[in-house]
Amino acid sequence: MTSQGSLSSLAAARIAVKALLDGGVRHVVISPGSRSAPMAYALAEAEAAGNVRLLVRIDERSAGFTALGLALSTGAPAAVLTTSGTAVGNLLPAVMEANHAAVPLVVLSADRPAELHGTGANQTTIQLDLFGDHVRFAVDIAAGSNPKRAVETAIYAATGALADTPPGPVQLNLAFREPLVPEPGEALPATKGHGVFHYDSGPQPLSMPPAPAELTERRTVVLAGHDAGPVAEAFARAHGLPLLAEPSSNARFGPNAVGPYRLMLDNFGPGSALPIERVVVFGRPTLSRPVAALLARNDLPAAMYEPVPVAWYEHGRRREERFDSLAELAGFAGRGSDDWLDAWLLAGAAAQHALDGVLEAELAANGPAVGAVVWKHARGQLVLGSSNGIRDVDLAGQPGPEPLATVFANRGLAGIDGTISTATGIALGAGRETTLLLGDVTFLHDAGGLLLGAGEPGPDLRIVVLNDAGGGIFGLLEHGKVEDDGGYGTAVERLFGTPHSVDISALAAAYGVGHTLVRTTAELAAVLASPLKGRSIVEVRTDRSGLRPLHARIKAAVAAAVSQVLLGA
Repeated sequence: MTSQGSLSSLAAARIAVKALLDGGVRHVVISPGSRSAPMAYALAEAEAAGNVRLLVRIDERSAGFTALGLALSTGAPAAVLTTSGTAVGNLLPAVMEANHAAVPLVVLSADRPAELHGTGANQTTIQLDLFGDHVRFAVDIAAGSNPKRAVETAIYAATGALADTPPGPVQLNLAFREPLVPEPGEALPATKGHGVFHYDSGPQPLSMPPAPAELTERRTVVLAGHDAGPVAEAFARAHGLPLLAEPSSNARFGPNAVGPYRLMLDNFGPGSALPIERVVVFGRPTLSRPVAALLARNDLPAAMYEPVPVAWYEHGRRREERFDSLAELAGFAGRGSDDWLDAWLLAGAAAQHALDGVLEAELAANGPAVGAVVWKHARGQLVLGSSNGIRDVDLAGQPGPEPLATVFANRGLAGIDGTISTATGIALGAGRETTLLLGDVTFLHDAGGLLLGAGEPGPDLRIVVLNDAGGGIFGLLEHGKVEDDGGYGTAVERLFGTPHSVDISALAAAYGVGHTLVRTTAELAAVLASPLKGRSIVEVRTDRSGLRPLHARIKAAVAAAVSQVLLGA
């Protein structure tokens, strides 16, 4: 039994809220609950004063991912508030993603006071260690105590201000005693209007001076993974090197970018006329096995640009040499000869033409074709769901001369959960038009993310759902071969394909969201070119039974086109 502190619950909550605001928190997502009421009232006062923007979600998992999206789009810490018990546990997926993606997510978990723990009191459990190593900092704040210092430390940890620590999630476990409500006669301050806290900036190319002529010519490729940023594009351009950029790198543009690069790696592999000699990695590559195989080659020198601590790997567990200076990285990478860059660009153009030809010959819409159209037409912000959606864009999305949209994806752990909620937070955080591309299983996994309470602010969000009535990605993996062999009957389809017959239009109507059904990429392009206001769902019906043969045709066409170019070089 601990001694009771001197502060009332609401007084402590007001101190906590002020410290959060002083630390840069401008968005808080709240899930309703009684034990968290002091924080809710204190936050309502802050919102009335125009100092913070509140969002309400009845589902804590949706709340957590919405806050994650807000932090992603604004670059500032965003908080999520829950009551005690299982409510806190629902935040674990978002916290795990924030950990591995280095996102400053602040968990405000309300708790019962110490004297009620171990007594069987309702909704009382051990909450402090719930997130384990997934949080940068976690602390119990006893009922009645002053939370100011704990909140300040949490903000430092969440934003990466502590030495050699990347940003990431933190947990403030705030215990409150009754009374949990304001004193009689207290009221909200006079409303000054809702604060608008937007980070409204599109992607911008960077400039970098050309590589010094004295650098050694090397057959190096620049590989831009998730969150690499435009510095990867600038480095490749300055050094005359081919750029192999994943969509969520925000580097997939410029004169050196190669579209279908993952289908071309064998043409520049060991034994080829122009083998890759070195690899320079920006960001975190996650999307394809050919890239993973490239990075796993012990005979191939590889380097990683890491100017600040990252959260997605442990030092000593990867083979790449780490550089925090672009000047030193330049010495490793060297500069590309005109023949080296031209070989990649000519082969890349032939590969893109061959790929486009296969897709144009298809009568119905398919994943790669949809990915290409969404990539071409998205403006403002683009969110890519895990599974096939982001891989379709990586395969077929043609790089442009400059970035057209800021691209986001949950690649920390690459889960499909919370995708709609994340995209909603991203759209609301930046106040910009946002397009979300995802598959039907990913959509259904977070269908509850469509729920916005009456009066809650809604985003300008277009949700493109590639509906092939199940999980198409498994057919492209080794499970597709197992299914083709027939030895396991319908097990692959049932256990991996997870077929369904959900009426997405009815689901959209239930949540009050507009719905459009398209069956061709031309129809999709027309919809994407129309003005966007509010939320809408664009459903693209496809058949995944032909997906495996389609990818085989694409691979064969690209291989033939690239071989012909390189043989003639």
